[in-house]
Amino acid sequence: MSNLRERVLSALVLGAVVLFATLVGGWLFAIVSTAIAMLVWAEWVDVVCPNGDDRIRLLGFFFLGLVFLGALVVPNGAMPLVWAAATLLFAVASMVLVGGLWSVAGFLYSGGALVALIMLRESGPSVSGLVAVLFLFAAVWSTDIGAYFAGRHFGGPKIWTAVSPNKTWSGAIGGLVASVVAAEAVFALAGLRPFYLAALLAVVLSAVSQVGDFFESWVKRRAGVKDSSRIIPGHGGVMDRVDGLVFAAIALWILSILASGFARPSDAFFAAM
Repeated sequence: MSNLRERVLSALVLGAVVLFATLVGGWLFAIVSTAIAMLVWAEWVDVVCPNGDDRIRLLGFFFLGLVFLGALVVPNGAMPLVWAAATLLFAVASMVLVGGLWSVAGFLYSGGALVALIMLRESGPSVSGLVAVLFLFAAVWSTDIGAYFAGRHFGGPKIWTAVSPNKTWSGAIGGLVASVVAAEAVFALAGLRPFYLAALLAVVLSAVSQVGDFFESWVKRRAGVKDSSRIIPGHGGVMDRVDGLVFAAIALWILSILASGFARPSDAFFAAM
């Protein structure tokens, strides 16, 4: 119970900060998103490349900072070019410094989420960007909460004990159901239709976020560590907390771009008709 209380308090504080930045948008949201991406990058290096060249770590911070500056000065539609250039330059520098493919993977992991969040949130005078990010948070956070309580209450067969011994099928289903309920609530409050679209998106994001959770568990098990760090009381590291969000944000970003283009991807599913 003490651990649960600690987890809840930490989640409430962090959630309040992130939600406030999301509501404000603009430079504040970009700063918070960049801070999260940089912490994820730092933890990735510590977990996956603990004996790597420290210059690789600094290069990651530098190029993530360039992506942040790009978000402030270039149009939303040009952000993929900024991201592609930063990734290419980092990959070349990483290979020169013998950083290896794992360093590049970590930069893609942290930076991909950063670009996805910034592009989804930016929608000009429209509120579609705000709704898109709130929808994303609702789907992912409710998946975590639903999976946690359903798994503890119902138990049952495990999904993949070799990677994550505590995750059950009942937890996965509970997380998916909770995600659909939360997503429908966001759609209803935003006055959006049709409701089946909210359910479909929620199912996809819930499933992808759970895959992201397994991915991070696999990375940590490969490295022989339990938590990516101890920065968040009751949760471990930032990477532990946003593993599902990283995958879900990138998935929603890609789906939105395919449906609506680069300039305002959030209009694809979250613009009022």
